[in-house]
Amino acid sequence: MSAGDVPPGAPGLAPRWTSAAKSGIGTAGSSASRLWFALSHGILNEVYYPRIDRACTRDCGFLVTAQDYFSEEKRDAVSDIRTEMDGVPVFRLANTARDGRYRISKTILADPFRDSVLQDIRFEALQGEQADYQLHVLLAPHIFNQGTHNNAWVDDYKGYGLLFASGTNNVSLALAASVPWSGRSAGFVGTSDGWQTLHRGHGLIADWQRAEDGNVALAGTLDLSESEGHALMTLGFGLGPEEAALNAIASLQQGVEPARSRTREIWQGWQAELEALEAQGLSQATSYRTSTAVLATHRTGAFTGGAIASLSTPWGFNKGDNDLGGYHLVWPRDLVETAGGFLAAGSPADARGILDYLAAIQEDDGHWSQNNWIDGHPYWDGIQMDETAFPILLYDMLERNGCISERDRIRFQPMLERAASFVLRNGPVTDEDRWEEDAGYSPFTLAVEIAALLAGADAMDVAGKPSAASFLRETADGWYSEIDDWTFATGSELSQKLGIEGYYVRIGPGDVEDSAGLSANVPIKNRSAQEAVLSAKMLLSPDALALVRFGLREANDPRMVATVKAIDDQLRRELPNGPYWYRYNNDGYGEHEDGSAFDGTGVGRLWPLLTGERAHYELAAGRPDEAKRLLRALELSAGPGGMLPEQIWDSEDQPEDELFLGKPSGSAMPLVWAHGEHIKLLRSLRDGKVFDTPPQTFERYCRQKVESNRRFWRLNHQRRTITPGQVLRIELMDLSSVRWSFDGWASTGENRTSDPGLALHYVDLPPADLPAGTAIRFRLAGIGEPWPDTDFVVTVKG
Repeated sequence: MSAGDVPPGAPGLAPRWTSAAKSGIGTAGSSASRLWFALSHGILNEVYYPRIDRACTRDCGFLVTAQDYFSEEKRDAVSDIRTEMDGVPVFRLANTARDGRYRISKTILADPFRDSVLQDIRFEALQGEQADYQLHVLLAPHIFNQGTHNNAWVDDYKGYGLLFASGTNNVSLALAASVPWSGRSAGFVGTSDGWQTLHRGHGLIADWQRAEDGNVALAGTLDLSESEGHALMTLGFGLGPEEAALNAIASLQQGVEPARSRTREIWQGWQAELEALEAQGLSQATSYRTSTAVLATHRTGAFTGGAIASLSTPWGFNKGDNDLGGYHLVWPRDLVETAGGFLAAGSPADARGILDYLAAIQEDDGHWSQNNWIDGHPYWDGIQMDETAFPILLYDMLERNGCISERDRIRFQPMLERAASFVLRNGPVTDEDRWEEDAGYSPFTLAVEIAALLAGADAMDVAGKPSAASFLRETADGWYSEIDDWTFATGSELSQKLGIEGYYVRIGPGDVEDSAGLSANVPIKNRSAQEAVLSAKMLLSPDALALVRFGLREANDPRMVATVKAIDDQLRRELPNGPYWYRYNNDGYGEHEDGSAFDGTGVGRLWPLLTGERAHYELAAGRPDEAKRLLRALELSAGPGGMLPEQIWDSEDQPEDELFLGKPSGSAMPLVWAHGEHIKLLRSLRDGKVFDTPPQTFERYCRQKVESNRRFWRLNHQRRTITPGQVLRIELMDLSSVRWSFDGWASTGENRTSDPGLALHYVDLPPADLPAGTAIRFRLAGIGEPWPDTDFVVTVKG
């Protein structure tokens, strides 16, 4: 084929992703297929190949033209979507033009035998004659998460007319059809792409056969004259255009039925092995099987056990190549929540695979990266202590469910020791809370850390390491005994207004011994400068419910009851479908007031998964009927196709921005974490108890009422006071000597630190009945090194 004319407008408009509001996500579930796809607004969106974190298209939809007529199905049609069978990602879509002139029906699925997506299409003229209309496909390649530096061209391969695209890394795609093309072209987005030329009434420009090194698009006109409006389209992928063409042609020749039958067989076989939890759900807008399919679709294929947060980019229509990751990344916290969903659903193999994956991507110092590509390469570099503690809890949950063999205990022991050591050495303060924003004492993070230390202690006992086990429990007890000092606010205007003693805050400053204490300001991310700080005492979050979820407080504890009252006063919204909650007051992660996309600042919206977490609290409090009401609200937050969103809109309807009260906003959808919470809630309601509460914490702190008089000092956590009767534990990274005095060095004592086997050395200063006002002075030196002149001081306060 000749090169043709170069289409004008290179390199095209700045690329953008598409809507994050997915109505369907799918994958074949077979080892022969290495692609995943997403649907929204009635069309195929991103297709990911050869890994789940590598998007290769923006979207692929249809344009309809006739005499003096132009229509784009994703904007000008009403879409109905459903799966052929619940929990099986074979999708049927019916897109009916709002003006009533046509309908496009599709069946979309991944080919389980190779790397391609099939679209079985039927076009119907609802007004006029079929021959009055032309149907055009428009395909926007974004190879390997990149909308720039792509090439698009028209060519034939082995007698088939195809549309091709490739990126800078040789990954290629090829689009084939079962009917002839009556026109094909390539162009640059915004100037010479098929949308532009068709919209202008010029048709497709056949001379524009190649567009290089830009934001490009492909277009083709389907000749439906001999097919009664029916066509099969296949989008193949490969390492090079020939492999992509081969996959597209092979899928085309095979037809849709073998792919459909095999996909049903794979997914029905997997679903049949799961717990039957349907009876617990209300299935008003989403279903148990939808949630299980969402979890399974987000598995990473060849990287066994990995699972990404979402096949979407929040507010993608407003983001370009500067946001390569979107939510198609692995967050260890989300991954453990996903594992809990798998285990609750009765798929221990999937949950266990996640533990295998986590063990493989653990950093050498024991922590897990804030998030990473599925090959383990870090993306963001924040340190969130709950993300290091959660894998310990996953191991413990699998152990309690009989999924850990003796060989596994030996194999996972190094992972557990490194993780527990990192928590010991760097906790309890976290550099970032679970919302990835603020440093300090987070009730959520504290709950996860303390539960993980106790679970880790059990593992150390089994491994024959009693010293390490004792040290972990002693640390957990010490941190547990300070939770109120770090995070419970009293005497605020809010507590006086509500008639309560106090409440747990969202996050306490890292240095609560500072004179400001919980009155110190906490920075608020994603807000304008004038709204960027708030007193810790006035900052609330449903995060505090984790103290119950992870077994550190009983649900009817007066402090929890008061905290729930404060949370509801500040963060609860009652919508027609039920109650929902904000992450925290003054949150800025959401659309602006006018509905425009989040762009680094905005206004936080309601999170349905928090309704699921609240339902678990209500169940723990002995109110199953209320938990079921909240389940209904969670399910009713779903968008088309039963997808649970990250956030829902909380204001008046804005149809022009596709924002409707109580319905998904422009953030991620589906959010796998929310679907995992849905499954766990269904399981919890069936069992009559919270599925994932660790038994160690509840037994130790709620039943046995264990407290500790031990307080901790480290170079990275230098406490300044203790109270009479408390023991001071000094913790150091290396074997050291500690010289101490209670009387201004008139008399001294000296101790060598002990090593419990967790890369942390400690010494407890000899207990003494020290009166208030005593200054405990001590100096630190390495073994055999001279003593420095520097004193560290901890005062016994009254």
